[in-house]
Amino acid sequence: MTRHTPEFIRARSSQLSLRSLALEQAMASRTVSVTDAPDNTLNAKDLKPEDFTKPYCEFMTQNPTVFHAVGYFKEKLLKAGFTELPSRDSWTDKLEPGGKYFVTRNGSSIIGFSVGKAYRPGNGVAMVAGHIDALTARLKPTSTKPNNNGYIQLGVAQYAGALNETWWDRDLSVGGRVIVRDPETGKTAVKLVKLDWPIARIPTLAPHFGLSMLGHGNRETEMVPIIGLDNSDLSSTASTASTEQQPLGGYGSFVSTQPPKLVKVIAGELGIKDYSTILNWELELYDSQPAAVGGLDKEFIFAGRIDDKLCSWAAFMALLHAKQDDNDGVIKLVALFDDEEIGSLLRQGARGNFLPLTIERAVEALNDADGADIFGPGLMGRTFARSFLVSSDVTHAAHPNFPQTNLAGHSPRLNVGVALCVDASAHMTTDSVSMAILDRVAQLSGCINQRHMIRNDSRSGGTVGPMLSSAMGVKAADVGIPQLSMHSIRATTGSLDPGLGMKFYKGFLDHWEQVDGEWH
Repeated sequence: MTRHTPEFIRARSSQLSLRSLALEQAMASRTVSVTDAPDNTLNAKDLKPEDFTKPYCEFMTQNPTVFHAVGYFKEKLLKAGFTELPSRDSWTDKLEPGGKYFVTRNGSSIIGFSVGKAYRPGNGVAMVAGHIDALTARLKPTSTKPNNNGYIQLGVAQYAGALNETWWDRDLSVGGRVIVRDPETGKTAVKLVKLDWPIARIPTLAPHFGLSMLGHGNRETEMVPIIGLDNSDLSSTASTASTEQQPLGGYGSFVSTQPPKLVKVIAGELGIKDYSTILNWELELYDSQPAAVGGLDKEFIFAGRIDDKLCSWAAFMALLHAKQDDNDGVIKLVALFDDEEIGSLLRQGARGNFLPLTIERAVEALNDADGADIFGPGLMGRTFARSFLVSSDVTHAAHPNFPQTNLAGHSPRLNVGVALCVDASAHMTTDSVSMAILDRVAQLSGCINQRHMIRNDSRSGGTVGPMLSSAMGVKAADVGIPQLSMHSIRATTGSLDPGLGMKFYKGFLDHWEQVDGEWH
């Protein structure tokens, strides 16, 4: 197995200035995004990571919420010829070798897969799984708050570790999904919305008051966003008139529990004139600053929600660009889940049955078309025994200001390649066999695999890997793209890392069948 020395890695990294120049030239001359016109004949070695920097930054800026991300992936899959499989419908007679399909759950999780032209029931599945949810602050069911010294404030609840110190004094906007009833047909539908300007801010306290600029850090009372001004209480006439006015949507309506000005803005964005038709919404705050390339050689990407719209985007691009040969005998699949940051416990999370059920339904439908075997535990057992899961989530890059957190030989660097993540306490699913398999994938794909492991005096995070691999009994490994400032409202990764991740994931999807065949 090829071992990459520090000298080799330094030589590769030294080419960054040239790559940045090539990136600018390529993006200036490119008329069609690489994500819109995937070439399914290219080998992973032929991909240029710099071609994926600009598309990734555009994705990050345009799709701030998990619902927007799923909508983006659906659009890309449909353009690439994938067919949506409704969960309520039978899949019998809808799947065939050579076909490409996807299915969603709750509008916040998505699974896409392609079936090899030479697939036979019982063959394996090459899987990449990750998550697309991120730390955020969601509007409470009743988000309106009383006038506070002329400020309109918004009631929000933290999701995972949001509303931490990095959320103060940030330009925040609002986006998510809105549940709307058509007044003519009576049908209910979901609409996505995002405001393209910052409307909220959580102000710090001036240090002159003798407290920390963050006060006491109380997330319920001291981290309430301001979204506007209302000084009508200074006029007794205006105050009396406002208390007598009927609430938007009428008494008892959903919108009567939300700030009226926010309701009007959201309704205006969606073209809704009757506020009572808004039945509910699932909106959240997000950092509205665009993703940006930075650094002297443009070697960094600065963006919000990198954890984990980094590995998830790279994995889905890999599926779109995966090779489609006549002799492909496996299913190539990417699954992106919601709720990982809060334990994956909901039906759209990785602990649910979404992934194993999708695989079982696909194998059942393909077996019906083939008629080769009796569908049941035996067939599924063979399928999972021949499968492999790459659990994909961002990992910690070596930190320059806190070297005491780095573990020698186990702290990956930016713009080098993905890291195979190991944890002796089984927070990661990587073992010696899966590491050897993925090192072979890297060798075939022209990639560098780094290593990540925490120090004994640190605490490891978790991924979807252990829960999925144990549920299906598949061989698995945890793979992460390095980043700095994990769980900050705004984080950093390498400008080549989205493309390097995509290159590795594509290599895995393309070469898993070959690598599996090399094992006894």
